[in-house]
Amino acid sequence: MKKLVMITALMSLSFNGLTFAHGDEVHNDEAHNNKGMMPHHEDHAAAIGKPGDAGKVDRTVEIIMNDTMRFSPSSVAVKKGETIRFVLRNTGKLKHEMVLGSISELKEHAAMMQKMPEMEHADANMASIEAGKMGELIWQFTKPGKFDFACLQPGHFEAGMKGKVVVK
Repeated sequence: MKKLVMITALMSLSFNGLTFAHGDEVHNDEAHNNKGMMPHHEDHAAAIGKPGDAGKVDRTVEIIMNDTMRFSPSSVAVKKGETIRFVLRNTGKLKHEMVLGSISELKEHAAMMQKMPEMEHADANMASIEAGKMGELIWQFTKPGKFDFACLQPGHFEAGMKGKVVVK
């Protein structure tokens, strides 16, 4: 009985009504912002477009990710309204990811990832790829402009693993 009371007390202290997820982590957008951290990618992703429909892909762009902390190519030109299937090939021995967003959002999130390296992502504007594996990210670019992508695994963004999407 004592154990159950202690677990219940710890859970109420730990969670205190906070609710949002990055993998197994539990957060709250308001609390996240109050600590200078970035809220969900979905809140910001609308500025660069929306998740694409796999049945309406206009073209495929292959992106190579490797342990030199670079994307190849590091710049992609897209037409407004175009739905792109990014085929992501991780040729390295480390896990890499591609996250779409503004450079300021990516910097904020990279800093958060440094503090919480075990945090997992599960957002529509990103894909994590294990070493030696392939994956994809389908995105429709609905607005013109210059947008960014980066690997937010701890230390990768800081080492220069980032790129640009130019939408005309």
